[in-house]
Order: sequence, then C-alpha cells, then structure tokens
Amino acid sequence: MKFSGKLTIVRIQPSIYHDICTNRRPLKMKIEQLYTSCLAEAAYYIESNGEVAIIDPLRETAPYIEMAANDGASIKYIFETHFHADFVSGHVDLANKTGASIVYGPTANPGYDAIIAEDNQEFKIGDLTLKVLHTPGHTQESSTYLLIDEVGKQKAIFSGDTLFLGDVGRPDLAVKTDLTREELAGMLFDSLRNKIMTLPDDIIVYPGHGAGSSCGKNMSSETIGLLGEQKETNYALRADMTRDQFIKELTEGISPAPQYFPKNVLLNQQGYDSYDDVLLKGNRSLSLDEFNSEVENGALILDVRTQSEFIKGFIPNSLFIGLNGTFAMWVGAVIENINQKIVLVVPEGQEEETIKRLSRVGYDGAIGFLNGGIQTYTEAGNELKKITSVSAEKIAESLDTVNVVDVRKPREFETEHLCNAKHYPLDYMSDNLSELNKDTEYHVHCAGGYRSIIAISLLMKNGYSKLIDINGGFGAIKETNIPTTEFICPSTLK
Repeated sequence: MKFSGKLTIVRIQPSIYHDICTNRRPLKMKIEQLYTSCLAEAAYYIESNGEVAIIDPLRETAPYIEMAANDGASIKYIFETHFHADFVSGHVDLANKTGASIVYGPTANPGYDAIIAEDNQEFKIGDLTLKVLHTPGHTQESSTYLLIDEVGKQKAIFSGDTLFLGDVGRPDLAVKTDLTREELAGMLFDSLRNKIMTLPDDIIVYPGHGAGSSCGKNMSSETIGLLGEQKETNYALRADMTRDQFIKELTEGISPAPQYFPKNVLLNQQGYDSYDDVLLKGNRSLSLDEFNSEVENGALILDVRTQSEFIKGFIPNSLFIGLNGTFAMWVGAVIENINQKIVLVVPEGQEEETIKRLSRVGYDGAIGFLNGGIQTYTEAGNELKKITSVSAEKIAESLDTVNVVDVRKPREFETEHLCNAKHYPLDYMSDNLSELNKDTEYHVHCAGGYRSIIAISLLMKNGYSKLIDINGGFGAIKETNIPTTEFICPSTLK
C-alpha cells in the first residue's frame, strides 16, 4: 500500500495503525484502543520506535505488558487523565512491574511516586510527543494529552473525561474540593474553549468513555471521532454558547453519582493492594463447611450466574449480579461496603474473571468460591430459594389488581412507563431499602430482566418475600396492550 503525506488510518480491529511518509523515512506508530464494554471505558496503548505509553489502564496489567512484549518494546510512561471515579486504574501495579513513570497533570496530589506535569509539558515516546494540556472542570487535575508526530503535526487528543463523543464530563465528581459543581462547570467551559476547540478539526478524539458510562449524560456509542465533527454536533461545543448557558445545561438533569465513585477516587489517589495479591486471595476453592463459616462471619454471598439460572434456585440470602451484564457497575452501585468480604457462587472456569471484574471497581474482598457451586449445596440436603416469574401477558390480564415496581433509571422511566408503576430505581435502592411495604406483593421489572433480578435479590436479602419478576421487562410489556405514558403520572409521585 502506498501512502501520501496525509494521515492514513487503517482500521484493523482492535488496533489502529498510523503510517506517515516524511521526506526522511516512513514513521510508523501504533495506537490501540482497549475498550471494556461492561465499564464503557477506553484505555490506550501507544507505541513508537520501541517505546510505549499507556493511558488510563484498567486494574489488570497483563494485557499491556504482553502487548509491549509482542512489539519488542518497553513501557516508558503511564499517563492518567485524572483520578478516576468509575474504575480503579492499573497505574500503580503497572509502574511497579515495569519501572514506567506515572504522569498526572497539574494540581494532582497522589500518595505515591509520580510526575506532576506542568501545563504544556512534553514527553517523548519514540518519535512521538505527548503534550499535557491542563483541562480542569471534570476534576481539578483533569488533563488532555495531545499527540504530536515527528514533524510537529498535531494528530490526536486523549481527552479522558474532559471531552466525550456527544458530551463532556460531569462537573460533580471531584472529591475534597471547595469548588461547587457550577464553578467546576465554568472551568470546563474555559478548558474546552481555550485548550480543545482551538485545535484543528482533523484532530482525532480518543475519549475515556462511551455510551453507558455514568460520567456523562449524552455519550455516543462511537468510541473514536474527529474534533471537527464534535464542534458541529456536541451540544457542549456550540459556538454561540455562553458560559452561563453551558453551566446551566451541564448541571441540569445530572443523576446522583453512584455511591462507589468517591471510594474509587481515593483508591486511585492513594494506591491499593496488588492485583496479584487480590487474585491469589480470592481465587480459592471453599468446601461447603468453609463457605458456610465465612457467611456466618459476615461474608456476602454473590451469585454471578445468569438471571435465568438464578431464579430457578439460589442459596438463601444471596445477592445476584450476573457476569453476563454490566457486572462491575452494578457491584459498585449495590454493594455499599467496598471492603465487604465476598464468597462467590460462580460457573466453573469463571472464578478468575469474576475476581478481576470485582477488582476493577475496587471490590477486593473476595475470599473464595464454593467448590461445585449450587450442586454442592443441594447435594448436602439444603433447599434453594426461587423467584417466581410471570409473563407480561399475564400482567396485562390483571393490571388493575397488581402493584408494579419499575427499577429502571430515571431517564428510562420518564421516557415511557406503565402509568400505575412505582419508580424505585436500582441505582439508588440501597439508599432506602424500606421504601416498599413488606406485606404487599409487588411485580418488578426493568428493561429486559437483568436488573429486576438484581433488585429482587437485594430486596429479598432485606426481608421482602412477596416479589414477582415480570419476564422480559419493559421490552415484553411494550409488546402487549398495556397502556403506557411518556409523562410521570400523579399517582406515582408519592
């Protein structure tokens, strides 16, 4: 393939290779986006001339080390765009294993060795340069990294939570600050206008998150874009937008942050236990006697099978959060104590995967899994609990006599819901587990069935027994003749 002097992007999934012809020699750099769907998080691997930079790595370090080894390269820098709230980064472990330097933008104050860069400071990675652009607003230390090629051409930005595709970072996640979210939103307005929007339109935007993340309101499902496109389509980058309008639009309609967010910030800022030690502690087979002993001593039973398996039979007082869904996010939203000891009911072969996903949000308390799982429990003569599930058609036949509980997110509920439904979002259910009447029977639904089983398991752990799942959730309800509304009914505002 012949290349002209312009940037050519060859998309070979999951990697993106850039080949640039210069008058001296071809320059080849490799940028790979490592996107984790269950967290809607993007980490980045950048390699040039045998040197590697990693941006916002996940907790487990093996993928980055293996990629560098395959390229015959060494990891030189680990760049953090900010102290993350929605996941625990792998920066500390990765630095310890590779000798790479951790880099933060101005004002960061980590509890471990790191380079605190100045605004506009430059770092060399092979033939490339990464320039620090301090872009406070999402948090005070938030920074964007500008990629510059060998001949000084600005090529891409790694924008963290400053700029997403379709959105910008929410201004209410900084911890230990005297600044209001309105003041942080004003700082973000300035950062975007003075540091980001002044860059060329052909700059590639590599954001920290995509759709599904709680770090923004309106993120695109795309994970790579062009800055020029964002200037045209992103509501927060409108050319005619005033500072006051930006602050108002950015701060309106922000749902409360999940309870684990500030806890993850502190782990990212202060450091954490080695992932290898966490895995060694948690990936341990337990006999039934050992399992029961740990439960008696306060360990939480976490069942990570599918919801269809769980409803057919589960160990009493188990909490269901299936690996087949957005597992880590719901662990963080539902399990309040980040240091909670956890024993697992897990499909064979998925033990390490479960511990890894728990650690990504700082839940390092796994102490083992029940050897043989549910079969071991029943073969010892123990009885399982079950959840009744009924069809949406059955609900349609008796709508006037059932109490429906909708556990979807506020925006989902406000878009469309059953007029007689009580809204009790799973995101904040742990904040008030006494909202329902334990003597009343409730039919529970979410969008498709995953979250409703989490909700029912959580409520059953807290003394509720008259709970019935609506199979297929709101998607199945929509296929019936049950009336829905796009407006919140007065009867639900209690």
